[in-house]
Amino acid sequence: MSSHLLEVRDLGVRFHTRAGVVDAVQNVSWHLDRGETLAILGESGSGKSVSASAIMGLIDMPPGEIHSGSITFDGRDMLNLTLAERRQVNGKRIAMIFQDPLAALNPVYSVGSQITESMIVHGVPPTEARKRAVALLDRVAIPEPERRFHEYPHQFSGGQRQRVMLAAAIAMQPDVLIADEPTSALDVTVQAEILKLLKTLQAETGMGILMITHDLGVVTEVADRVIVMRRGEVVEQGALSRVLTAPERPYTRQLLDAVPGRHGFAAREDRAKTETLLEVKNLSKFYGVTSGIMHTLTGREIRALNDVSLTLTKGEVLGIVGESGSGKSTLVNTLLGLTTPSQGEVLYRGQTMLSGDNRAMSKIRRNIQVVFQDPTASLNPRMSVRRIIAEPWAVHKGVLPRAQWRGRVAELLEQVGLSPDHADRYPHQFSGGQRQRIAIARALALQPEIIICDEAVSALDVSVQAQVIQLLKRLRQDHGLSYLFVAHDLPVVQDFADRVAVMQGGRIVETGRTEDIFERPEHPYTQKLLDSRPAEERERSRRKEIPA
Repeated sequence: MSSHLLEVRDLGVRFHTRAGVVDAVQNVSWHLDRGETLAILGESGSGKSVSASAIMGLIDMPPGEIHSGSITFDGRDMLNLTLAERRQVNGKRIAMIFQDPLAALNPVYSVGSQITESMIVHGVPPTEARKRAVALLDRVAIPEPERRFHEYPHQFSGGQRQRVMLAAAIAMQPDVLIADEPTSALDVTVQAEILKLLKTLQAETGMGILMITHDLGVVTEVADRVIVMRRGEVVEQGALSRVLTAPERPYTRQLLDAVPGRHGFAAREDRAKTETLLEVKNLSKFYGVTSGIMHTLTGREIRALNDVSLTLTKGEVLGIVGESGSGKSTLVNTLLGLTTPSQGEVLYRGQTMLSGDNRAMSKIRRNIQVVFQDPTASLNPRMSVRRIIAEPWAVHKGVLPRAQWRGRVAELLEQVGLSPDHADRYPHQFSGGQRQRIAIARALALQPEIIICDEAVSALDVSVQAQVIQLLKRLRQDHGLSYLFVAHDLPVVQDFADRVAVMQGGRIVETGRTEDIFERPEHPYTQKLLDSRPAEERERSRRKEIPA
């Protein structure tokens, strides 16, 4: 009988596909004790999530197959439980928080009904379950829990949806909580609040936490021990301090070296005399608040942008940071012409972008392209890579003769580190990092001067993230590109941006050189934002590890 709360021994999971058998997990062994946090660190495809799914019995079989090993929880092998026995464990004694709360929460049921569901299934009377659910919403800092109990997932922000999932997961006070990338898409302040809440709950209940992540900052904030996985195997494991300071395996060292911000600030060029490409003057966007089924205006306004001014010079990277709701996305949509501002000006090389002359605006917008956060959503799944990259030439007639499209697609694929032979494949046949490279190739098709990166690397693994940032740096050097780099990942901004603009409540509260913002923030909100970083990142910043 295992002396550990949860123990995985020699686990092997394979999937039967048309292309053959894929070994997703091979000979994986680890354990988790009560009150302990074990972090599993690794890239996409390393087997992290498959291991967790095996614990919860969430692997579809077929095509999946658990062909070896055991998963022992409280003295019982989970792989030998009947469905009825597993239902008594899942949700009650072992619970899970998934990476994407919008996908995990049912859009047609209120959040309250989804929190009470597992309690009712496990025998809690509906009245008591409702009372507990409201208390849980309050516990995870959802304002007005009584009212919001009846609201639906789409009425909550990303951070709030993740809190709702946490409330549902801890409803039965489980012995084990599996958190699969619970903070990967959250702002740094919301991430800090979620991690603090997890540690508080763990101290109160003694639950063991299995944290699955690719974020080293999260690992250093919560973990006692860490496992590093690669290609379905455990390559290293041990105490957090030992693995971080004295990694034994080359892959672990490679993973740590890829973490953005670990090597201080990049060399910056003096751009005082560089020409201005983009100028935003006193830009504002107001939305009228409505009420009732007739959407009657109440006379109140929401100021999504409030008197925003900024400049972007040739060859410069301007980072835009701030929490959800700070106005970052509204600013991007306004610059792209997807939102009409209430007042203010946007100038490209001194020419207004708000004239309403579609033909003139089309010529300007050729020079401003965008790379979105999620390439899976921004790339048409029914179009080949060749058609995706060539689409801008079909829209902007006369930019490139059709006879040259095939050759130019091949050149662009090579520029972003992909093979020209991939041109006839479709987006689903690529990894997340490769899809983002395709999106960058599409953005380069019209030879723009400015590329807006809207959270372009936030959903990528740390090593893939580093590769994409290196690609953006190389393209900047080769083509003289300027980037407006919108991100909530502060180490990436530190590593890439020349200047930083900090947004809060629709305003820019502070702007300056990256070094000045990170080392000598002046505005209280900027100080709060930087203080919300995981402790390891703050300590790294204080050490100022600037390479010679």
